Amino acid sequence: MIIDKLYESVKKNGHVCLGLDTDLSYIPKNFLDKYENIEDAIFNFNKKIIDETLDVVSCYKVQIAYYEAYGLAGLMAYKNTLKYIKSQDAISIADIKRGDIAKTAEMYAKAHFEGDFESDIITLNPYMGMDSIEPYLPYMKEKEKGAFVLLITSNRGAEDIEYIETASGKRVYDEVGEKIYSIGESLRGNSGYSSIGAVVGCTHVDEGIKIRNNFKNMFFLIPGYGAQGGTAKNISLYLREGNGGVVNSSRGILLAYKKKEGGEGKFEVCAREEAINMRDSILEAIHN
Repeated sequence: MIIDKLYESVKKNGHVCLGLDTDLSYIPKNFLDKYENIEDAIFNFNKKIIDETLDVVSCYKVQIAYYEAYGLAGLMAYKNTLKYIKSQDAISIADIKRGDIAKTAEMYAKAHFEGDFESDIITLNPYMGMDSIEPYLPYMKEKEKGAFVLLITSNRGAEDIEYIETASGKRVYDEVGEKIYSIGESLRGNSGYSSIGAVVGCTHVDEGIKIRNNFKNMFFLIPGYGAQGGTAKNISLYLREGNGGVVNSSRGILLAYKKKEGGEGKFEVCAREEAINMRDSILEAIHN
């Protein structure tokens, strides 16, 4: 199962999920000028980053919005990036946050679990109801795919809906978590974790600890590290025996070269160093 592969990748390479949220403005000019089109520039920037970090990150998260913004050329770069990740036997998370139902959701599942945009794991938004998750389940059962479902996000507006108290006295995120956990019980791998995990922002520490205690077999995708205020110590509280989650960083790694004199010419090396620093900080927090 894909969740077992991710679990083993965390054991081997650490908890860093490298976000390939690649905007043209992130690409050093001297590298950008080598290419005549957007498609090649973005893909080859991503390829350099991937090649340099394969052994120090657990997976790659590709946020589709950054590619859609550049039209067909951007989507070709998206396709080629996912294909390259697969060719390296690495794990891809397509950050698409789909949340529709019925036949529309079936088509989204087909679009992102097979064909040109195939990925290993996708992100989903459950706030239209659990029937928005159901069309993806056959792929998880039969094709070894996975999903991270939004539970507690790291943005300021998370409290507008996710924290509302329900008639049962629980928060909305509690109710959603219980439903996700129940659906995922039939998709548990040898690692003990389910192929349906949750997005749990590390800027809500108390709630994150509660969710970890309540849902021990739920794997987390954890945003909010670094610029949004999440620390390595926060992250360690979300894990279980040092595993059970990956921590996303995008601009912090992609733009690491801007913090070093002459970094533009070795942006991929700077990305590697930043990923290693992040990995080691999290591991140190876990063991202290």
